[in-house]
Amino acid sequence: MPGTESTIAELLAHGGAPTMSFEFFPPKDDAGTAQLVEAITALQPLHPDFVSVTYGATGSSRERTIDATKLIAARTDALTMGHLTCVSQSTTELRGAVQAYAEAGVRHILAVRGDPPGGPTAPWQRHPEGLDNATELVRLVKESGDFCVGVGAFPDGHPEHHDFDLDARILAEKQQAGAEFAITQLFFDAEAYFRLVERVRAIGCTLPIIAGIMPVTTISQIERFAGFSGAPLPSAVVSRLHAVADDPAAVREVGVDIAVELCHTVLAGGAPGLQFFTQNRSRATAEILSALR
Repeated sequence: MPGTESTIAELLAHGGAPTMSFEFFPPKDDAGTAQLVEAITALQPLHPDFVSVTYGATGSSRERTIDATKLIAARTDALTMGHLTCVSQSTTELRGAVQAYAEAGVRHILAVRGDPPGGPTAPWQRHPEGLDNATELVRLVKESGDFCVGVGAFPDGHPEHHDFDLDARILAEKQQAGAEFAITQLFFDAEAYFRLVERVRAIGCTLPIIAGIMPVTTISQIERFAGFSGAPLPSAVVSRLHAVADDPAAVREVGVDIAVELCHTVLAGGAPGLQFFTQNRSRATAEILSALR
């Protein structure tokens, strides 16, 4: 396992085995904390290269994010990355969050604009004393200290404008602002990932783009995941899941199989890493990695 003195950017630049990483979210209560600890403990033997913690923009959830980041950092040997968004915060509050990460020993930040309170497709509302986009946030983080900064990318297009060429230009601007790698939103069509990479390379953007993976384990997730990714799930994926809709165990198994196939395809096509959105659970991620390895 690479030493923790390497940054994520250095691990990706090394060009060895693809990185494997896990995303968690801050628990809301004691039961959630217990579930998070259980997931971390179960996934630690899989030796992720890094783990990341999503970010809540309100005061109490900001504190939960920092607390969860500290908890995870204490329980894993992997690099720990905190997320940061522009939502509902002044630049003073953002600098405070960056400082809190630094004080917690976290030197990696995923800088994303974040969804408006109304959801991914709601109109963006800039805080009157805040920032307007992730590019500005990357600059703020890089100006605030020695951080390795990642950003988001959208294989199915950003849900707000669905302009793939604009997405590519924005990703290039994030790199110019100091970003060193990107992690995609979840997707289910490998070709969408490859088209994203091709578009950004065509305009000179060299950011390594880690593929974001989340298996469908229940039928009810199909519509929800389409909302997250900004595009309907591929019809072949939906039909395979609906074919076993009456058997929850089979749905889960098919969902994991689909994720394994997607991972194999993007890795074979050159993806430098995989990030698993764990939903603070371990089983599906462990099964996918077991199949891959």
